[in-house]
Amino acid sequence: MTDTDTDTGTTAAAVATDLQDERLRRRTGVKGALAGGLDRIRGGDLGLVPVILGLVVIAIVFQSLNQNFLSSANLGNLLMESVPVGMISLGLVCVLLTGQIDLSVGSVSGLSSAITAVLFVNQGMSPWLAVAAAVAGGAIIGLVYSQVFIRFGVPSFVITLAGLLAFMGVQLKVLGKDGSINLPFDSGLVRFAQLDFVPGWLSYVFVVAIAAGLFGTGWLGARERRLAKLSATSTAVLAARSVAVLIGFGAVVWYLDRGRGIGWMFVLFVVLALLLNYALTRTGWGKSVYAVGGNVEAARRAGINVNAIYTSVFVLGTSLAAAGGVLAAARLAAANQSSGGGDVNLNAIAAVVIGGTSLFGGRGSAFSALLGILVIQSISSGLTLLNLDSAYRFTVTGVVLLLAVMLDSVARKSRASHGRA
Repeated sequence: MTDTDTDTGTTAAAVATDLQDERLRRRTGVKGALAGGLDRIRGGDLGLVPVILGLVVIAIVFQSLNQNFLSSANLGNLLMESVPVGMISLGLVCVLLTGQIDLSVGSVSGLSSAITAVLFVNQGMSPWLAVAAAVAGGAIIGLVYSQVFIRFGVPSFVITLAGLLAFMGVQLKVLGKDGSINLPFDSGLVRFAQLDFVPGWLSYVFVVAIAAGLFGTGWLGARERRLAKLSATSTAVLAARSVAVLIGFGAVVWYLDRGRGIGWMFVLFVVLALLLNYALTRTGWGKSVYAVGGNVEAARRAGINVNAIYTSVFVLGTSLAAAGGVLAAARLAAANQSSGGGDVNLNAIAAVVIGGTSLFGGRGSAFSALLGILVIQSISSGLTLLNLDSAYRFTVTGVVLLLAVMLDSVARKSRASHGRA
């Protein structure tokens, strides 16, 4: 098959997908939107449905086995515990969307924990300057990865595997012979990760802002499509979606406020997920990321600077991994030789895949990291309440990961058969 034939086939598939999306959008009203959503699911475009259903099943199972699982105190703690690895997963979403992989995120996060602790505690630097230095170090690592990948064509699997080993050694060197550095409990960094919670009234303000923002962005997007003579989601559907978010999130906030409420660290995680989602769905950069992951050669011929996209996702991935490492150190009030080790690396990758981001590139969203890490942390929390050891957690998480990848493979086949590959 020639390059021209390949490009023609790719273009035809894209046109078929666009036409199908147009037919689905023309269904008006809430019932029409629901029918269109069901058609997409039948066509293999599952979105976040599987992971949301998975969370519901996990909640039902563990609540039936231990009545404390859905308590406001346990859920609030679960949200806070999910943030450090979730932050790492957020960066991995971008890397996986381009069809690449980063196996070193755990080591990068551990190294950033060590850098933060050494600069803050041993060198007396301001904690926020220490954090900035650690994140900047992560960004430099991503830049090096991208240049090796672009200039020498070394697979990202090999580059980041080498990084995993190398930065594990650098971390040990930075920590020195003691191997552990404690962060002051009265520092703002530790308070932020352990003790700072959003006031109840402000939580409701955030909920209203999210619902209003969802309606506003949806309405502006629909307006742009109408001006371009394309079908668009009706205002009634946009309003119904925002009201559902307002009621649902409001109920969650009310319930969590019966305990300690929602931690500021989790709010930071959600805000970053929303910003990344906006960047991926509403900017030219985001569209280019999906294009490169879908077909890198077609993206290059369409005029996309593929090398710049690869550079940006590697830098973003390692920067967020470094931020996750900083938050992990703040959460534990310590950085040591085990920081970033153990199952951190695997859980970060598993969260993204379980959340719905395809290992094959081109499909997924920022919310994959948010929902995926909630699945993993829910499993961990539930098994801890049942007094079961880590062996069961690893086993259950592995099974869930395998099911997620199998579901993704089946969905790909279904999309191909419906002309939406």
